[in-house]
Amino acid sequence: MRDLTPNGDLPFMKMHGLGNDFVVLDARARAIEITPALARAIGDRHRGIGFDQLAVIRPSADALAELVFYNQDGSTAGACGNATRCIARHLMEETGQATFRLKTERGLLDCADAGQGLTSVNMGRPLLDWRDVPLSRDTDTLHLPIEGDPVATGMGNPHCSFFVDDAEAVDLETRGAEIEHHPLYPQRTNVQFASLIAPNHLRMRVWERGVGVTLASGSSSCAVAVAAHRRGIADRKVRLTLDGGDIEIDWRDDGVWMTGATMHVADGTLTADFLALASA
Repeated sequence: MRDLTPNGDLPFMKMHGLGNDFVVLDARARAIEITPALARAIGDRHRGIGFDQLAVIRPSADALAELVFYNQDGSTAGACGNATRCIARHLMEETGQATFRLKTERGLLDCADAGQGLTSVNMGRPLLDWRDVPLSRDTDTLHLPIEGDPVATGMGNPHCSFFVDDAEAVDLETRGAEIEHHPLYPQRTNVQFASLIAPNHLRMRVWERGVGVTLASGSSSCAVAVAAHRRGIADRKVRLTLDGGDIEIDWRDDGVWMTGATMHVADGTLTADFLALASA
C-alpha cells in the first residue's frame, strides 16, 4: 500500500444497494494498490470487513471518476451496477451535481438523481452476440443449450438467466455454483433465476461469479430485464423483486437504466496492522 494516512491507516466507506454490499476505497487523492490477496482479506466477513464487491474510486480525465471492481475471491468484475449507483449518490452529495458520467470497464455510464433519494445509472446497451457476452462458441444467446433453456446477456459481466415457475423453489447455491463454471462461459458467469409474479414484475434471485448468493445485483437485474423482454415475458420497463428489495429497470434506446435506493452505512479505517498482514 502507498500514500495512506500518516499512521498507515486506509479510510474506507461501507455502502449497500438493496443489501448488495460494498467496501469503497477513494484513490482520487492517493495511490492505492489492490492485490487479489488484499481484496480477499478485506472481503473476509470474519477477519476483514466483508463485501460482495470492493470498489475503488480513481481519478479520470474522461468522467467525474473511474470505478474499478473486485469480487470476494480477488478477481475483477467488469461492471457492478449497485456499487455504481451507491458511489454516484455519494458523489452527488459531495459535488452537488445531479448528473454526470462515471467511467468503468463497461464504458462511460450516465448517472442521474431520480428524486426521492433514488439514483439512476445507465448501464449501457446489452451485448447480445455470443462473441460479446462472451460465450465459448457460436450459440443462440436467446436459447442456450443448457438444461432449463436460459438466456445469455452481456452487461459488462456475462449473465445466464433462467425463467422458472417459482424462483423461490430453486436450489440457488447448488445450481448457481454449477452454472457459474459452465464450459459455455469462458470467463464464468453470473446466474439468475426469475419468475413472473405480475405483469412487468418479476421475482429474481442471484448467484454472482466469484462471490456466491447475493441479496441483489445491478448488472444481473439489467440482464434479466433484457432477457425477459427478448423472450416476450415482459415489456422493456419492469420491476424486479430481489432478496434485498425492489429495483426498476428500463431498457431504453440509449441503454439499460436502473433506478433504486442506496445506503451509505459507515465510514472507517483499515489499520496499518491489518494492511501489513493482508499484504504479506
